[in-house]
Amino acid sequence: MTQINAEQIGKQAAKAARAVANLSEQEKNAVLQKMADSLRKHQEEIIEINKKDLVAGKEKGLSDAMMDRLELTPERVEGMATAIEEIIELSDPVGDSYVLDERPNGIKIEKMRIPLGVICMIYEARPNVTADAGALCFKSGNAVILRCGREAIESSKVIAKALHEALQASELPKDVITVVPTPDRELMMDLLQQKDYIDLVIPRGGEGLIHFVSDNSKIPVIQHYKGVCHLYVDKDADLDKALALLLNGKTQRTGVCNALEGLLVHQDVADTFLPMAAKALAEKSVKIHACKRSMPYFEGAELIADDAFGEEYLALEIAVRTVDDYEAAVEHIQQFGSGHTEVICTENDATAKRFIREVDSAVTMANASSRFSDGGQLGLGAEIGISTSKLHAYGPMGLQALTTEKFVVTGNGQIRE
Repeated sequence: MTQINAEQIGKQAAKAARAVANLSEQEKNAVLQKMADSLRKHQEEIIEINKKDLVAGKEKGLSDAMMDRLELTPERVEGMATAIEEIIELSDPVGDSYVLDERPNGIKIEKMRIPLGVICMIYEARPNVTADAGALCFKSGNAVILRCGREAIESSKVIAKALHEALQASELPKDVITVVPTPDRELMMDLLQQKDYIDLVIPRGGEGLIHFVSDNSKIPVIQHYKGVCHLYVDKDADLDKALALLLNGKTQRTGVCNALEGLLVHQDVADTFLPMAAKALAEKSVKIHACKRSMPYFEGAELIADDAFGEEYLALEIAVRTVDDYEAAVEHIQQFGSGHTEVICTENDATAKRFIREVDSAVTMANASSRFSDGGQLGLGAEIGISTSKLHAYGPMGLQALTTEKFVVTGNGQIRE
């Protein structure tokens, strides 16, 4: 496609965004319910089309993690519909206001929450993003342009077809949710130049995609390069809790950004905990990359150099390191973490609070699984992504993160002297 096509997509989305911005919360919720109903209505068609993407993905040799993200089942389609219904239950942030001040001259200053406008989502083998992003952007008063990779293009289009049916039934323009019909790289480049019409770009996928978008976009980009999440087992940890957190974080679902990729164990509990971990991880067929001090506890472990940590495996693999103390664990996280999610297991409240204060990541946890680092699990409804950059959002992005604030000044004819 040519430049004019990308510009037209942006113009149409910007026009549609104005229509959504004027809807009441009740009107938006009614449309969202139609979207959820339409997904259920078209479930069989969605799954049948998804099979074509799965076959193509297998032929292209996609990784197990990518194939897992790509696959749609009846449960996952129902999950998309349920996620939209959860968004309905969330309070609409648009229009919320609060008084900042009333000046001596009588003018009143407020701040009001407003939509961002047009959001462009660029993602790979995640067809569920089509529904999640469409619903979240709609509820927060935005239009969205969805550009998915070729791995999920057919699944994305059929999901969008179901959402468009709901929009048209509500007499709203289809351009509220636009699915770019081709994964053409040139068109994506053109979209990234449309700063007059698109307000924010959110890439969601592999590290290479994020770097490409960040390097080439003229539009602000929310970044999430990778999820290298750690569990630190402190000397004051309940080791049974720690083992449960490790197994859930690593093996409950491996191909996701909030899965554990690193295990750090205080040397004072290593002799007790590492044999427990070795047995449990072996039962789950987890490959171990261990430091020199941890190697003796694991049969068949692969030695990892001190500077080779920080890998995002997205598989049944984990890096293990025995550390001297709390400070060494935090230093390791600062060097090799990705700013996504970090977990401490400890019964020492002071240590837990210190970890939460000192560790610089979008989500820090004490005695809870990294798998809870998810918009739905944190009460946001379906998330549009997880930001590991600090502007303008940090962590899972729900409705409020898809809005901004403007100043509202009310006077009675006051003029500045």
